[in-house]
Amino acid sequence: MALALGEGGGGSRLRRQLESGGFVAAEYVKQLSQQSDGDRDLQEHRQRIQALQEETAQSLKRNVYQNYRQFIETAREISYLESEMYQLSHILTEQKGIMEAVTQALLLQADRDDPALGARRAAAAADPFLPLSAKEAAASEEGRQRTLTTLLEKVEGCRDLLPESPGKYLVYNGDLLEYDADHMAQIQRVHAFLMNDCLLVATALPNRRGAYRYDALYPLDGLAVVNVKDNPPMKDMFKLLMFPESRIFQAENAKIKKEWLEVLEETKRNRALSEKRRLEQEALPRPAPTPPESTNPFEEEEEEEEEPSAEEEAVDLSLEWIQELPEDLDVCIAQRDFEGAVDLLDKLNEYLGDKPVSQPVKELRAKVDERVRQLTDVLVFELSPDRSLRGGPRATRRAVSQLIRLGQSTKACELFLKNRAAAVHTAIRQLRIEGATLLYIHKLCHVFFTSLLETAREFETDFAGNNGCYSAFIVWARSSMRMFVDAFSKQVFDSKESLSTAAECVKVAKEHCKQLSDIGLDLTFIIHALLVKDIKGALQSYKDIIIEATKHRNSEEMWRRMNLMTPEALGKLREEMKSCGVGNFDQYTGDDCWVNLSYTVVAFTKQTMAFLEEALKLYFPELHMVLLESLVEIILVAVQHVDYSLRCEQDPEKKAFIRQNASFLYETVLPVVEKRFEEGVGKPAKQLQDLRNASRLMRINPESTTSVV
Repeated sequence: MALALGEGGGGSRLRRQLESGGFVAAEYVKQLSQQSDGDRDLQEHRQRIQALQEETAQSLKRNVYQNYRQFIETAREISYLESEMYQLSHILTEQKGIMEAVTQALLLQADRDDPALGARRAAAAADPFLPLSAKEAAASEEGRQRTLTTLLEKVEGCRDLLPESPGKYLVYNGDLLEYDADHMAQIQRVHAFLMNDCLLVATALPNRRGAYRYDALYPLDGLAVVNVKDNPPMKDMFKLLMFPESRIFQAENAKIKKEWLEVLEETKRNRALSEKRRLEQEALPRPAPTPPESTNPFEEEEEEEEEPSAEEEAVDLSLEWIQELPEDLDVCIAQRDFEGAVDLLDKLNEYLGDKPVSQPVKELRAKVDERVRQLTDVLVFELSPDRSLRGGPRATRRAVSQLIRLGQSTKACELFLKNRAAAVHTAIRQLRIEGATLLYIHKLCHVFFTSLLETAREFETDFAGNNGCYSAFIVWARSSMRMFVDAFSKQVFDSKESLSTAAECVKVAKEHCKQLSDIGLDLTFIIHALLVKDIKGALQSYKDIIIEATKHRNSEEMWRRMNLMTPEALGKLREEMKSCGVGNFDQYTGDDCWVNLSYTVVAFTKQTMAFLEEALKLYFPELHMVLLESLVEIILVAVQHVDYSLRCEQDPEKKAFIRQNASFLYETVLPVVEKRFEEGVGKPAKQLQDLRNASRLMRINPESTTSVV
């Protein structure tokens, strides 16, 4: 305990010494060397310094992690605060517009009540010392049109985009510096032209003074102005928000910046008020012209029928929520409130559902359709594979559901499936190829079929009412299965794995594929169709190996009995033959450890039965003939060898031994092969029956020199 306390006290003193402002490393080391008694003291001091270093490092890590979490929380709070400030600014701007509109209405009422006061105010409008805004308000339409024409002559490329119209005029213009929104680096010098309904941004031509080239045009309806707080050397800046982009500009000084902010807000406000008045005027029912007197007795009935249609043409678009709908949609899109935006659209569609399509309704629809396109673009980007693929298929539910509500079910289905295809491809590509093939296949099947199952369940949830999209899902599932089979075959078949390993891998894939049947999706036939080529190649390759090995053993055949030397070896052979299905093997064993069979026949039996067992694991109907033909070819090699040996052998003793091996082959092995094949496939094989019946000819007439094959 005392030692620990001493070390702790020494550690704190050492920490204070190292943290002191006048600490000099060279002097400290020199002093330490003079005071130490030997190498052991230096080693202990070094250990204390290293322990202090590790403790300091751990403390720094904890502080960095804590500060990082605080930074994330602060950033989130700043984001919320920025959103609330933007909404507050929007509300204040609306309140200011309402107050100015009320003031203007009161002035007009006062002018009507007192004509003399109105005349004095009209005379004051001609005063040359009035502010610029008042002069522009009093300017004639001809002067405004002349200013706009001059603008069109100065800016290249805007004549077609900015048609001359009687109601369009220039409000304000000036030079600005544009900065990058992310890195705050200066980009270019621009000249901005503010008109009564839009903002034109142009860049200066390098070789022509006073001439500009068109850069961008922004309608005031979708434009938001945000003041940027001064942060030297970045000052006198303001931001323009045009979903989905934003641009930052710097004015020459604070006064010009203030003028830009005020004139932009005032122009936006005037534009909104004029648009509101226009809609109110158009919404008012127009008095029908007085028809000439007629003696038609049915005219009154026709007029009564026409009156309701005239009333139906009057659609009230002066409601506050309709007037603010475009801006509210912009706010919802900017704040990623997709559900709120779609709710507003549904509300509008419900309101206009049974209304006639008049010109004001068409104009309102045009504005709303532009926001719908913007909202659709944002939702499409949310589902694009370039976005993060984490979170699984549920992460796409929000964007998919809103696209479906917008009537974009086909596009939502296509983007959802593309997103999931990219996610599955990425998951497969990130799998590490282990040394053991079977281990890798287990991981591959788990990743792929789990993703497929989750995608199917999410698809069923999102597109429950869209039956037409299910065919697209089946097509997608087939293409995804093809991608899985490519990765599967590359690891299992292209690497020349053994048939037993390939059979186990295919078995694992089939078992995972059957799990999809829980949701009513059966893709077994697809995986069979995609794997049939590779499995055929594997069966034929392994068949060739067995045939070559059998021929090699046949060439060295001496027709001698097997001597296994030990009872253990004989017992092991009995177990092997029993596992192959040969139950009467004891009748072929002799005294001690002798077996009354040839080594070639025994090896052929074990190899053939092993091939059959592994092939049955791979079996499906498309492989029936391939497997059957391979078995017949393998068996024929042994049959031909026995037949040839019986006809050519002259030694009676060896001939009797060969006949005994033939009896084992024909009466034991071939029936076992035939029975096991029928059990695995579910139906008998006529070719194997014919082969066994043909072998009976040789047993009846073994002296014949005619081959049975």
